[in-house]
Amino acid sequence: MKKISIDPITRLEGHGKIEIFLNEEGDVANAYFQVPELRGFERFSVGRLAEDMPVITNRICGVCPEAHHMASVKALDMLFGVEPPPAAKKIRELLYMAFYVTDHTTHFYALGGPDFIVGPEAPPSERNILGVIRKVGLDIGKQVIDCRARNHHVIEMLGGRGVHLAGGLPGGWSKAVSEEERKEIEEIAKKNIDFALFSLKAFDDIVLKNEKYLELVTSDVYLHKTYYMGTVDDKNRVNFYDGMIRVVDPEGKEFVKYPAADYAEHIAERVEPWTYLKFPYLKNVGWKGLVDGIDSGVYIATPLSRLNVSDSMATPLAQEHFERMFEAFGSKKVNGRYQPVHHRLATHWARLIELLYAAEHMLELSQDPELTSPEVRNIPQGIAGMGIGSVEAPRGTLTHHYVSDERGVLTSVNLIVGTTNNYAPMSMSIKRAAEKLISKGRMVEEGMLNKIEMAFRLYDPCLSCATHFLPGQMPLKVIIRNSSSDIIRTLQRD
Repeated sequence: MKKISIDPITRLEGHGKIEIFLNEEGDVANAYFQVPELRGFERFSVGRLAEDMPVITNRICGVCPEAHHMASVKALDMLFGVEPPPAAKKIRELLYMAFYVTDHTTHFYALGGPDFIVGPEAPPSERNILGVIRKVGLDIGKQVIDCRARNHHVIEMLGGRGVHLAGGLPGGWSKAVSEEERKEIEEIAKKNIDFALFSLKAFDDIVLKNEKYLELVTSDVYLHKTYYMGTVDDKNRVNFYDGMIRVVDPEGKEFVKYPAADYAEHIAERVEPWTYLKFPYLKNVGWKGLVDGIDSGVYIATPLSRLNVSDSMATPLAQEHFERMFEAFGSKKVNGRYQPVHHRLATHWARLIELLYAAEHMLELSQDPELTSPEVRNIPQGIAGMGIGSVEAPRGTLTHHYVSDERGVLTSVNLIVGTTNNYAPMSMSIKRAAEKLISKGRMVEEGMLNKIEMAFRLYDPCLSCATHFLPGQMPLKVIIRNSSSDIIRTLQRD
């Protein structure tokens, strides 16, 4: 059996590899998306003070420390039995919108975008942010850099640090927002809206108006019908910071809606011996393996998933583009809401709609008169002993679950991060793309392998965040050969 390896895979946070096995006829027999690195945050956080977790979990990932910080501090609110003041919640959410703008901008222009802007079959040396700038011009490159810079400035202003923020505390936030800061953030939010609209126009011009790209996006190469997960507000609209977690089936019918604290009643995690990344699935459907359909408990949690589970967007411009996307894919309305879009490359479009929503909501929050209230923290008075916090990380629903003793020392930690939710569908998408693109008698070229990588890249995976399972020891395989390279002994520790 012939094996094709893509090692390492590119344009993601963390490390992974793809192994594609071909049968004797030259068709794909199987494909594996393997994550060989181990982080182990769930284990080495045990024994630490719970109040340290918002700063410790920042270090899980350099791409989305803000997401871990927010989920962690929300878990501490519950663990210490304290409700933050309204101003503190709005400061948290305001910072989170600035983070979303930077993160979605990074993925579109630096990670996912090069496949469309430069081309999926362009030389690897050109499929990067520098290739994008060469293609679209220095002025647009400067807009991307300026967008990230001004929003990181907001994160540093509100969070205390530009990368590993320190503003979140159980019961609130560490500092109030001044009127001068509010005005500055308001102007930044207005620029963000213009940038988001510009990015959507670029997607329209580069992808939707290109027949070759449009055919790729709407083809069955990147198509799966699964369950979808995302957080919604009380009107079933997309919400990144707070709300109920909603799951819909492949037809768009609501399967379940639950508070984050009840996640363990609905989500189970499967462990396989060949990877350090766990496979979450819907407990009340069951694990049927890496297959899609209504009988499989596999679900996704991505920008496309969040739009699929929602009835609408909460801001006007994002709503216009929300409707346009579903109409473009021929999605019909059933009981007042669109049926899901199953074409996974549409995730790039959904990500830009979320970018626009984050910018619009950032403006709304910056104009809220309650934002500058000096009342930003309620001091905890006791320890409840268990806390669960959840936010929508850009890559999917993020859950932090802590259990502590009466002193606030952690005895148990469980994390289900955005990428972990998507491990099963990512593996399925990679296999499907390989099966559709590789066949007997067809030359396997670099551009073809990049199209297979596009199958995981659309999920925007962060494998640094995702790999926490710790079996107790690292696997080891030693092969002893003689001078003729014949294997004389194999030693293996799993």
